Amino acid sequence: MAEQPPDSLSALVARFDPSVFDAPEGRARVRLRIKGGAEWDAEVRGQRVRLVPARVDARPDAEISADASAWRELAANLGSGMDVYRAGRLIVRQNLHIGVGFLAATAGAPSSGRLRFARVRTREGRIATMEAGTGRPLLMLHGLGGTKISFLPTVAALAPEYRSIAMDIPGFGDSDKPIGSYDAAFMARWAVALLDSLGIERADVLGHSMGGRVALELGMRHPDRVRGLILMTPSLAWRGEKRWGPWLRLLRPELGFLQPTPRPVVAAFVRRLIAGGRGSWSEAGIDEFLRAYLTPRGRVAFYAAARQIYLEAGDGPNGFWSRLEKCSPRSLFIWGRLDPLVPIGFARHVAGALPAAEHVELDCGHIPQFERPAQAHAAMHAFLRGASPHSRRARPGAAMGSRRRAQSGRG
Repeated sequence: MAEQPPDSLSALVARFDPSVFDAPEGRARVRLRIKGGAEWDAEVRGQRVRLVPARVDARPDAEISADASAWRELAANLGSGMDVYRAGRLIVRQNLHIGVGFLAATAGAPSSGRLRFARVRTREGRIATMEAGTGRPLLMLHGLGGTKISFLPTVAALAPEYRSIAMDIPGFGDSDKPIGSYDAAFMARWAVALLDSLGIERADVLGHSMGGRVALELGMRHPDRVRGLILMTPSLAWRGEKRWGPWLRLLRPELGFLQPTPRPVVAAFVRRLIAGGRGSWSEAGIDEFLRAYLTPRGRVAFYAAARQIYLEAGDGPNGFWSRLEKCSPRSLFIWGRLDPLVPIGFARHVAGALPAAEHVELDCGHIPQFERPAQAHAAMHAFLRGASPHSRRARPGAAMGSRRRAQSGRG
Protein backbone atom coordinates (compact mmCIF):
# COMPACT_ATOMS: atom_id res chain seq x y z
CA MET A 1 0.00 0.00 0.00
CA ALA A 2 1.37 3.41 -0.97
CA GLU A 3 2.41 5.72 1.83
CA GLN A 4 -0.18 8.37 2.61
CA PRO A 5 0.81 12.02 3.09
CA PRO A 6 0.40 13.45 6.59
CA ASP A 7 -2.92 15.10 7.38
CA SER A 8 -1.25 18.49 7.77
CA LEU A 9 0.01 18.57 4.17
CA SER A 10 -3.26 17.16 2.84
CA ALA A 11 -5.18 19.91 4.65
CA LEU A 12 -3.00 22.62 3.12
CA VAL A 13 -3.37 21.28 -0.42
CA ALA A 14 -7.13 20.84 0.05
CA ARG A 15 -7.58 24.59 0.58
CA PHE A 16 -5.31 25.67 -2.28
CA ASP A 17 -6.73 28.79 -3.95
CA PRO A 18 -5.43 29.19 -7.53
CA SER A 19 -6.77 32.75 -7.79
CA VAL A 20 -3.89 34.09 -5.63
CA PHE A 21 -1.18 31.80 -7.05
CA ASP A 22 0.82 32.54 -10.19
CA ALA A 23 2.85 29.91 -12.03
CA PRO A 24 4.68 31.62 -14.91
CA GLU A 25 4.81 28.39 -16.92
CA GLY A 26 1.25 27.36 -16.09
CA ARG A 27 2.54 24.58 -13.84
CA ALA A 28 4.76 24.32 -10.79
CA ARG A 29 6.28 21.75 -8.46
CA VAL A 30 6.61 22.72 -4.80
CA ARG A 31 8.57 20.29 -2.60
CA LEU A 32 7.25 20.10 0.96
CA ARG A 33 9.89 18.79 3.35
CA ILE A 34 9.20 17.52 6.85
CA LYS A 35 12.47 17.85 8.72
CA GLY A 36 13.58 14.38 9.76
CA GLY A 37 10.72 12.87 7.75
CA ALA A 38 9.35 12.35 4.28
CA GLU A 39 9.16 14.72 1.32
CA TRP A 40 6.11 15.38 -0.83
CA ASP A 41 5.55 17.32 -4.02
CA ALA A 42 2.60 19.62 -4.57
CA GLU A 43 2.11 19.52 -8.34
CA VAL A 44 0.21 22.53 -9.65
CA ARG A 45 -1.21 22.33 -13.15
CA GLY A 46 -3.50 25.15 -14.14
CA GLN A 47 -6.23 25.44 -11.52
CA ARG A 48 -5.54 22.07 -9.91
CA VAL A 49 -3.03 20.74 -7.40
CA ARG A 50 -2.25 17.24 -6.19
CA LEU A 51 0.09 15.85 -3.54
CA VAL A 52 2.46 13.05 -4.58
CA PRO A 53 5.62 11.48 -3.11
CA ALA A 54 8.69 13.55 -4.01
CA ARG A 55 10.37 12.37 -7.18
CA VAL A 56 14.16 12.32 -7.10
CA ASP A 57 14.24 12.73 -10.89
CA ALA A 58 12.07 15.88 -10.85
CA ARG A 59 13.63 19.20 -9.87
CA PRO A 60 11.19 21.33 -7.84
CA ASP A 61 10.58 24.98 -8.61
CA ALA A 62 10.50 25.80 -4.90
CA GLU A 63 11.23 23.98 -1.65
CA ILE A 64 9.49 24.56 1.67
CA SER A 65 10.97 22.96 4.81
CA ALA A 66 9.56 22.86 8.33
CA ASP A 67 9.33 20.41 11.21
CA ALA A 68 6.18 18.35 11.76
CA SER A 69 4.81 20.64 14.47
CA ALA A 70 5.09 23.72 12.21
CA TRP A 71 3.25 21.92 9.41
CA ARG A 72 0.49 20.95 11.85
CA GLU A 73 0.23 24.55 13.02
CA LEU A 74 -0.08 25.72 9.43
CA ALA A 75 -2.87 23.23 8.79
CA ALA A 76 -4.77 24.09 11.98
CA ASN A 77 -4.54 27.89 11.86
CA LEU A 78 -5.98 29.61 8.83
CA GLY A 79 -3.78 32.41 7.57
CA SER A 80 -0.78 31.47 9.72
CA GLY A 81 1.55 30.43 6.89
CA MET A 82 3.21 33.80 6.44
CA ASP A 83 3.49 34.29 10.23
CA VAL A 84 5.38 31.01 10.57
CA TYR A 85 7.58 31.96 7.60
CA ARG A 86 8.46 35.39 8.99
CA ALA A 87 9.22 33.82 12.38
CA GLY A 88 11.89 31.66 10.74
CA ARG A 89 10.21 28.36 11.59
CA LEU A 90 9.73 27.57 7.93
CA ILE A 91 12.30 27.95 5.15
CA VAL A 92 11.50 28.67 1.51
CA ARG A 93 14.21 28.24 -1.12
CA GLN A 94 14.70 28.56 -4.88
CA ASN A 95 11.79 30.38 -6.57
CA LEU A 96 10.14 32.53 -3.89
CA HIS A 97 7.49 33.81 -6.31
CA ILE A 98 6.21 30.24 -6.37
CA GLY A 99 7.18 29.15 -2.84
CA VAL A 100 5.76 32.13 -0.95
CA GLY A 101 2.87 32.18 -3.41
CA PHE A 102 2.05 28.59 -2.45
CA LEU A 103 1.95 29.56 1.23
CA ALA A 104 -0.40 32.42 0.39
CA ALA A 105 -2.60 30.15 -1.72
CA THR A 106 -2.95 27.57 1.06
CA ALA A 107 -3.45 30.04 3.92
CA GLY A 108 -7.20 29.58 3.69
CA ALA A 109 -8.05 33.17 4.56
CA PRO A 110 -10.53 34.22 1.86
CA SER A 111 -10.59 38.01 1.83
CA SER A 112 -10.00 40.75 -0.70
CA GLY A 113 -6.89 41.85 1.19
CA ARG A 114 -5.07 38.53 1.41
CA LEU A 115 -1.56 38.05 0.06
CA ARG A 116 -1.63 37.29 -3.64
CA PHE A 117 0.77 36.96 -6.56
CA ALA A 118 0.18 37.88 -10.19
CA ARG A 119 1.78 38.97 -13.43
CA VAL A 120 0.02 42.04 -14.78
CA ARG A 121 -0.07 42.83 -18.49
CA THR A 122 0.79 46.48 -19.16
CA ARG A 123 1.48 48.50 -22.29
CA GLU A 124 5.23 48.09 -21.56
CA GLY A 125 5.18 44.36 -20.80
CA ARG A 126 4.33 41.91 -18.02
CA ILE A 127 5.07 42.98 -14.45
CA ALA A 128 5.10 40.47 -11.59
CA THR A 129 3.50 41.66 -8.36
CA MET A 130 3.04 40.63 -4.74
CA GLU A 131 0.07 42.38 -3.19
CA ALA A 132 -1.90 42.43 0.04
CA GLY A 133 -4.31 44.72 1.82
CA THR A 134 -6.97 47.19 0.74
CA GLY A 135 -7.35 50.93 0.93
CA ARG A 136 -4.95 53.66 -0.17
CA PRO A 137 -2.43 52.20 -2.64
CA LEU A 138 1.28 51.99 -1.83
CA LEU A 139 3.65 50.92 -4.62
CA MET A 140 6.98 49.35 -3.60
CA LEU A 141 10.13 49.33 -5.77
CA HIS A 142 13.07 47.07 -4.86
CA GLY A 143 16.82 47.52 -5.14
CA LEU A 144 19.43 46.39 -7.66
CA GLY A 145 19.53 42.59 -7.86
CA GLY A 146 16.52 42.25 -5.57
CA THR A 147 12.90 41.34 -6.21
CA LYS A 148 9.50 42.13 -4.75
CA ILE A 149 10.12 39.45 -2.10
CA SER A 150 12.51 41.85 -0.35
CA PHE A 151 9.39 43.76 0.73
CA LEU A 152 7.66 40.79 2.34
CA PRO A 153 8.13 42.15 5.90
CA THR A 154 6.94 45.58 4.76
CA VAL A 155 3.86 44.27 2.98
CA ALA A 156 2.97 42.34 6.13
CA ALA A 157 3.46 45.44 8.29
CA LEU A 158 1.53 47.90 6.11
CA ALA A 159 -1.17 45.77 4.45
CA PRO A 160 -3.56 46.06 7.42
CA GLU A 161 -4.01 49.75 6.48
CA TYR A 162 -2.88 50.06 2.85
CA ARG A 163 -3.15 48.27 -0.45
CA SER A 164 0.52 47.28 -0.56
CA ILE A 165 1.81 46.39 -4.04
CA ALA A 166 5.41 45.24 -4.48
CA MET A 167 6.48 44.94 -8.12
CA ASP A 168 9.41 43.26 -9.81
CA ILE A 169 11.15 46.08 -11.68
CA PRO A 170 11.59 45.11 -15.37
CA GLY A 171 14.67 42.98 -15.85
CA PHE A 172 14.38 41.45 -12.37
CA GLY A 173 12.41 38.68 -10.71
CA ASP A 174 9.46 37.46 -12.77
CA SER A 175 8.82 40.63 -14.78
CA ASP A 176 9.72 40.83 -18.47
CA LYS A 177 13.36 41.49 -19.29
CA PRO A 178 13.55 43.66 -22.40
CA ILE A 179 16.74 45.04 -23.85
CA GLY A 180 16.66 48.68 -22.77
CA SER A 181 18.49 51.54 -21.11
CA TYR A 182 17.53 50.54 -17.55
CA ASP A 183 17.91 54.09 -16.34
CA ALA A 184 15.53 55.58 -13.78
CA ALA A 185 13.27 57.07 -16.47
CA PHE A 186 12.89 53.67 -18.16
CA MET A 187 11.93 51.95 -14.92
CA ALA A 188 9.61 54.78 -13.87
CA ARG A 189 7.75 54.40 -17.16
CA TRP A 190 7.06 50.75 -16.33
CA ALA A 191 5.86 51.71 -12.84
CA VAL A 192 3.37 54.18 -14.33
CA ALA A 193 2.21 51.51 -16.77
CA LEU A 194 1.51 49.19 -13.83
CA LEU A 195 -0.51 51.87 -12.03
CA ASP A 196 -2.52 52.42 -15.21
CA SER A 197 -3.20 48.70 -15.66
CA LEU A 198 -4.32 48.43 -12.03
CA GLY A 199 -6.59 51.45 -12.40
CA ILE A 200 -4.67 53.47 -9.79
CA GLU A 201 -4.66 57.23 -10.33
CA ARG A 202 -2.36 58.19 -7.42
CA ALA A 203 -0.25 56.14 -5.04
CA ASP A 204 2.28 56.55 -2.30
CA VAL A 205 5.59 55.14 -3.50
CA LEU A 206 8.21 53.35 -1.40
CA GLY A 207 11.58 52.75 -3.01
CA HIS A 208 14.58 50.88 -1.60
CA SER A 209 18.11 51.50 -2.92
CA MET A 210 17.82 51.55 -6.74
CA GLY A 211 14.06 51.53 -6.30
CA GLY A 212 14.44 54.73 -4.27
CA ARG A 213 16.07 56.39 -7.26
CA VAL A 214 13.19 55.21 -9.46
CA ALA A 215 10.68 56.52 -6.91
CA LEU A 216 12.34 59.95 -7.02
CA GLU A 217 12.13 59.87 -10.82
CA LEU A 218 8.39 59.27 -10.48
CA GLY A 219 8.19 62.27 -8.18
CA MET A 220 10.07 64.45 -10.68
CA ARG A 221 8.41 63.27 -13.90
CA HIS A 222 4.94 62.26 -12.71
CA PRO A 223 4.14 64.25 -9.55
CA ASP A 224 0.43 64.01 -10.34
CA ARG A 225 0.62 60.22 -9.85
CA VAL A 226 2.48 60.36 -6.52
CA ARG A 227 0.85 61.12 -3.18
CA GLY A 228 4.02 60.79 -1.10
CA LEU A 229 7.52 59.31 -1.38
CA ILE A 230 9.35 57.06 1.08
CA LEU A 231 13.01 56.67 0.11
CA MET A 232 14.75 53.91 2.04
CA THR A 233 18.58 53.99 1.72
CA PRO A 234 18.06 55.34 -1.82
CA SER A 235 20.64 55.10 -4.57
CA LEU A 236 21.60 58.67 -5.51
CA ALA A 237 23.88 60.15 -8.15
CA TRP A 238 27.49 60.59 -7.04
CA ARG A 239 28.96 64.06 -7.24
CA GLY A 240 32.40 64.74 -8.63
CA GLU A 241 34.70 62.72 -10.86
CA LYS A 242 33.88 59.13 -11.83
CA ARG A 243 37.30 57.64 -12.51
CA TRP A 244 35.95 54.48 -14.16
CA GLY A 245 33.38 56.35 -16.27
CA PRO A 246 35.28 56.40 -19.60
CA TRP A 247 35.96 52.67 -19.42
CA LEU A 248 32.45 51.79 -18.29
CA ARG A 249 30.92 53.71 -21.20
CA LEU A 250 32.85 51.45 -23.55
CA LEU A 251 31.78 48.26 -21.77
CA ARG A 252 28.42 47.17 -23.12
CA PRO A 253 25.90 45.38 -20.86
CA GLU A 254 25.00 43.10 -23.78
CA LEU A 255 28.25 41.22 -23.13
CA GLY A 256 26.25 39.51 -20.40
CA PHE A 257 24.72 37.36 -23.14
CA LEU A 258 28.13 35.73 -23.64
CA GLN A 259 29.35 35.56 -20.04
CA PRO A 260 29.74 32.09 -18.47
CA THR A 261 27.95 32.05 -15.11
CA PRO A 262 28.68 28.95 -13.00
CA ARG A 263 26.16 29.05 -10.16
CA PRO A 264 28.57 28.14 -7.28
CA VAL A 265 30.99 30.92 -8.26
CA VAL A 266 28.27 33.56 -8.55
CA ALA A 267 26.56 32.43 -5.35
CA ALA A 268 29.80 32.65 -3.37
CA PHE A 269 30.45 36.17 -4.68
CA VAL A 270 26.91 37.39 -3.87
CA ARG A 271 27.02 35.81 -0.42
CA ARG A 272 30.01 37.97 0.46
CA LEU A 273 28.02 41.09 -0.45
CA ILE A 274 24.93 40.31 1.63
CA ALA A 275 24.91 41.32 5.28
CA GLY A 276 25.23 38.27 7.47
CA GLY A 277 26.14 36.08 4.52
CA ARG A 278 24.23 33.11 5.91
CA GLY A 279 20.82 32.33 7.33
CA SER A 280 17.47 31.66 5.68
CA TRP A 281 16.78 35.28 4.65
CA SER A 282 20.16 35.92 3.03
CA GLU A 283 20.18 32.51 1.33
CA ALA A 284 16.67 33.14 -0.01
CA GLY A 285 17.85 36.53 -1.26
CA ILE A 286 20.72 34.84 -3.08
CA ASP A 287 18.24 32.42 -4.68
CA GLU A 288 16.13 35.34 -5.90
CA PHE A 289 19.14 37.17 -7.33
CA LEU A 290 20.47 34.09 -9.09
CA ARG A 291 17.11 33.23 -10.65
CA ALA A 292 17.38 36.29 -12.88
CA TYR A 293 21.15 36.71 -13.06
CA LEU A 294 21.76 33.18 -14.35
CA THR A 295 19.63 33.99 -17.42
CA PRO A 296 21.23 35.98 -20.27
CA ARG A 297 18.55 38.72 -20.24
CA GLY A 298 18.71 38.96 -16.46
CA ARG A 299 22.48 39.51 -16.58
CA VAL A 300 22.14 42.19 -19.25
CA ALA A 301 19.46 43.98 -17.20
CA PHE A 302 21.60 43.84 -14.04
CA TYR A 303 24.70 45.21 -15.78
CA ALA A 304 22.71 47.89 -17.59
CA ALA A 305 21.07 49.10 -14.36
CA ALA A 306 24.35 49.06 -12.41
CA ARG A 307 26.06 50.95 -15.24
CA GLN A 308 23.37 53.64 -15.21
CA ILE A 309 23.64 54.06 -11.44
CA TYR A 310 27.38 54.73 -11.69
CA LEU A 311 27.31 56.91 -14.81
CA GLU A 312 24.38 59.17 -13.94
CA ALA A 313 25.40 62.82 -13.96
CA GLY A 314 25.09 64.34 -10.51
CA ASP A 315 25.89 67.99 -11.20
CA GLY A 316 25.17 70.45 -13.98
CA PRO A 317 21.92 72.06 -15.12
CA ASN A 318 20.42 68.71 -16.15
CA GLY A 319 22.14 66.69 -13.42
CA PHE A 320 20.29 64.72 -10.79
CA TRP A 321 20.75 67.20 -7.95
CA SER A 322 19.44 70.16 -9.94
CA ARG A 323 16.44 68.13 -11.04
CA LEU A 324 15.81 66.88 -7.52
CA GLU A 325 15.01 70.42 -6.40
CA LYS A 326 11.85 70.22 -8.51
CA CYS A 327 10.59 67.02 -6.85
CA SER A 328 7.35 68.25 -5.28
CA PRO A 329 5.71 65.28 -3.45
CA ARG A 330 6.06 65.10 0.33
CA SER A 331 9.08 62.91 1.10
CA LEU A 332 10.58 60.80 3.88
CA PHE A 333 14.17 59.53 3.68
CA ILE A 334 15.20 56.54 5.83
CA TRP A 335 18.98 56.21 6.24
CA GLY A 336 21.16 53.49 7.73
CA ARG A 337 24.03 54.87 9.81
CA LEU A 338 26.06 51.72 9.03
CA ASP A 339 25.13 51.54 5.35
CA PRO A 340 28.23 50.57 3.31
CA LEU A 341 26.52 51.19 -0.05
CA VAL A 342 24.70 54.52 0.40
CA PRO A 343 26.72 56.68 2.82
CA ILE A 344 24.60 58.72 5.19
CA GLY A 345 26.58 61.75 4.07
CA PHE A 346 24.15 61.93 1.14
CA ALA A 347 21.55 63.23 3.61
CA ARG A 348 23.07 66.70 3.69
CA HIS A 349 22.90 66.92 -0.11
CA VAL A 350 19.25 65.91 0.02
CA ALA A 351 18.61 68.55 2.69
CA GLY A 352 20.06 71.19 0.38
CA ALA A 353 17.89 70.12 -2.55
CA LEU A 354 14.70 69.27 -0.60
CA PRO A 355 14.68 71.31 2.61
CA ALA A 356 11.11 70.22 3.45
CA ALA A 357 11.92 66.50 3.31
CA GLU A 358 11.77 64.46 6.52
CA HIS A 359 14.63 62.20 7.61
CA VAL A 360 14.97 59.19 9.91
CA GLU A 361 18.34 57.65 10.75
CA LEU A 362 18.50 54.05 11.98
CA ASP A 363 21.35 52.01 13.46
CA CYS A 364 21.49 49.56 10.57
CA GLY A 365 23.03 48.91 7.21
CA HIS A 366 21.48 48.95 3.75
CA ILE A 367 18.33 46.87 4.35
CA PRO A 368 16.30 48.49 7.18
CA GLN A 369 13.18 46.37 6.59
CA PHE A 370 15.16 43.28 7.68
CA GLU A 371 17.73 44.82 10.02
CA ARG A 372 15.45 47.23 11.93
CA PRO A 373 11.92 46.30 10.83
CA ALA A 374 10.01 47.72 13.81
CA GLN A 375 11.63 51.15 13.60
CA ALA A 376 11.53 51.34 9.80
CA HIS A 377 7.89 50.35 9.58
CA ALA A 378 6.89 52.65 12.43
CA ALA A 379 8.45 55.57 10.54
CA MET A 380 6.57 54.57 7.38
CA HIS A 381 3.27 54.30 9.25
CA ALA A 382 3.71 57.73 10.83
CA PHE A 383 4.60 59.35 7.51
CA LEU A 384 1.71 57.76 5.63
CA ARG A 385 -0.73 58.84 8.34
CA GLY A 386 0.53 62.38 7.99
CA ALA A 387 2.26 62.52 11.36
CA SER A 388 5.90 63.23 12.00
CA PRO A 389 7.87 59.95 12.05
CA HIS A 390 9.98 61.31 14.94
CA SER A 391 12.41 62.53 12.35
CA ARG A 392 15.28 64.87 12.67
CA ARG A 393 15.90 66.98 9.63
CA ALA A 394 19.25 66.49 7.94
CA ARG A 395 21.30 69.64 8.40
CA PRO A 396 24.54 70.29 6.57
CA GLY A 397 27.15 68.61 8.73
CA ALA A 398 24.66 66.79 10.96
CA ALA A 399 24.48 63.74 8.74
CA MET A 400 28.24 63.67 8.35
CA GLY A 401 28.56 63.74 12.11
CA SER A 402 26.26 60.76 12.37
CA ARG A 403 28.34 58.97 9.80
CA ARG A 404 31.51 59.56 11.82
CA ARG A 405 29.88 58.18 14.96
CA ALA A 406 28.78 55.09 13.11
CA GLN A 407 32.22 54.45 11.65
CA SER A 408 33.91 54.84 15.02
CA GLY A 409 31.44 52.51 16.71
CA ARG A 410 29.72 55.23 18.75
CA GLY A 411 26.11 56.39 18.55
